[in-house]
Amino acid sequence: MHESVAIPACFTAGDPSPTAAVTKSGQCVFVSTYRTKLAGQCRLITITWFKDLLLHGLSVAVQGPDSETQYTCRIQLKPWTFWKKHGTKHFTVEHKLVSIAWDFRAARFGAETEPRSSYYVALICDGDVVLLLGDLKAEAFRKTGCRPALIDPILVSRKEHVFGRKRFSTKARFREKGGVHEISIECFKGDDSDPDPNPNPTMTIRIDGERLVVVKHLQWKFRGNESVYVDGMRIEVFWDAHDWLFGSGTRNAVFVIKPGSASGNESEISPSTSLGSILMSTQADDGGDGSGLDMGSGLGNGSGRFCLFLYAWKID
Repeated sequence: MHESVAIPACFTAGDPSPTAAVTKSGQCVFVSTYRTKLAGQCRLITITWFKDLLLHGLSVAVQGPDSETQYTCRIQLKPWTFWKKHGTKHFTVEHKLVSIAWDFRAARFGAETEPRSSYYVALICDGDVVLLLGDLKAEAFRKTGCRPALIDPILVSRKEHVFGRKRFSTKARFREKGGVHEISIECFKGDDSDPDPNPNPTMTIRIDGERLVVVKHLQWKFRGNESVYVDGMRIEVFWDAHDWLFGSGTRNAVFVIKPGSASGNESEISPSTSLGSILMSTQADDGGDGSGLDMGSGLGNGSGRFCLFLYAWKID
């Protein structure tokens, strides 16, 4: 696996300004891509949450009729008290009026970029709520006066930038109606039982606290993949930690966590599949024609449609 991984290329869809400053400001960015029907076509909708010391907000990008066209709308969550914490914005997608309605008056953020609870963000077209984020779903329908769309949106991928020194963590839902799983990645040099005064680095990946992947001698195995099982589901884990070991300054590793087949079935992902091929196929799908094909990683369907991309930035 010797593919070059270009971080910004994975974030070309939508408003580029939040992601352009990631490496410079330590800005946390979370990008979720959904597929649903809007303005008469099956399209990708990208939701980008961003946060640093000065900026906090989200942008919504709707895929146009070709890979070059994006319709975007940005909402800033301003800290001062006179900020209007609920409202509506409008834009046009191929002559169709699209509205974004939001309510953050009771939202609970904690230290997260995305709200924990008590909020909604609704994307509306032709009187249908085509995408609804947050837990105040009933209130969203009541306030907007709109009905649920006949087609439920599908979460295609989630891409996250996280920062840390040794430990990096996130959460993900591998099944559409499954539970949320805790994912943590740790990179350290040896352990208490290692007699070597200059131990080789080791990387571990845990899901729900269970250590499922252990990579010893990481300097020799900085790229690779492994299959694990979580609740009977096969999960493919890919990593590229080259820049952690051989880069300088603030540097990142790339991880892809992708559900495969259920236990006992043949894997949907070939053992020869590389992290680079997943990244390239996903980028191509993000700029697709919205024809309704599987626009996840391009490597299977069903439960294997979703991909989690984690960019773990190490701060010395």
